[in-house]
Amino acid sequence: MLSAAQLEEYIRQGLACDYIKVLGDDGTHFEAVIVSPAFTGKSMVQQHQLVYGALGDRMRAEIHALSMKTYSPQKWVEINQ
Repeated sequence: MLSAAQLEEYIRQGLACDYIKVLGDDGTHFEAVIVSPAFTGKSMVQQHQLVYGALGDRMRAEIHALSMKTYSPQKWVEINQ
């Protein structure tokens, strides 16, 4: 089974992140908050596609469900003021 920490590391390996927090305790269902400069100027769908790309085949093999909230660094600052 995959841990939240392992999933977090997989995402970091494939995507530059300013902040990332992954939660999940059953090994297949996870929730993530990801802040990346790669998301700047991209739609939510494009942002999620970047995360899926970083995870590659793990999305089909190891991860059953991943709920994401993705933000550019600027948007992250705006919502946390």
